[in-house]
Amino acid sequence: MKLFSLMRGLSFFLLPLSMAGCVTQSNVGYGSKPQHAISREEASARIHTELAAQYYDRGQLGVALEELSVALQSKPDYASAYNVRGLVHMALHEDQQADEDFQRSLRLDSTDSNAHNNYGWFLCERGKVSDSIKHFMAALKNPLYATPGRAYLNAGLCSMKAGNAKDAEEFLQKALTAQPNMPEALLAMANLYFTKADYAGAKSYFMIFKRNNTSSLTAENLWLAIRIERKLDDRIAEDSYAMQLRTNFPDARETQLMQYGQ
Repeated sequence: MKLFSLMRGLSFFLLPLSMAGCVTQSNVGYGSKPQHAISREEASARIHTELAAQYYDRGQLGVALEELSVALQSKPDYASAYNVRGLVHMALHEDQQADEDFQRSLRLDSTDSNAHNNYGWFLCERGKVSDSIKHFMAALKNPLYATPGRAYLNAGLCSMKAGNAKDAEEFLQKALTAQPNMPEALLAMANLYFTKADYAGAKSYFMIFKRNNTSSLTAENLWLAIRIERKLDDRIAEDSYAMQLRTNFPDARETQLMQYGQ
């Protein structure tokens, strides 16, 4: 999703390298010592980890690994560097290295909510749902965690992947309580209600999502809207979304599905 200023603590939400996922960068400044109390080695590790996170966000994974190598040469026990390196290895589908890095990060700092959240999403993506939920809940135990809605969102998405609709709805509702009108949670609720055949509820959540979504609707968004309106027999709304899908995404998989009447 976006590159925010890393000097604010690297607590932003990323999606460019995990299209369905919800990972957060290592919160490099979170809960750390005041700047004047940080050693030269730790300051160097922090700077290079921040740079690595920037490169990761831009998709420059090789450069990110180089910066992390420098960070860990400065301070071999710098937990945040292992967390970010876990994200890079995850993006490269180097699962064993990613798993080892996330675990090492948490051994060095078991209270790092961002590391728990990231490791939880890694485990979810690899089909280890029950283990992933434990890490999302561990992230939420820290009362200073700046983005609890993200952990609840991830727990909800992972529960949906596992077919556990009841838990998914509960987690997504908590995500919306923590961060009202969170677009990702609203869209997930729309999808969840559609799968439950509550089409009016699905439309309600989709419309709130649409109002709070600052970017253009994606092909996936439009295809969901078309299917909802089709179930509700609202041909005018269905045709409007269908025209947007054909015009904006003529070659998309969702356009093909629509044209074949699926």
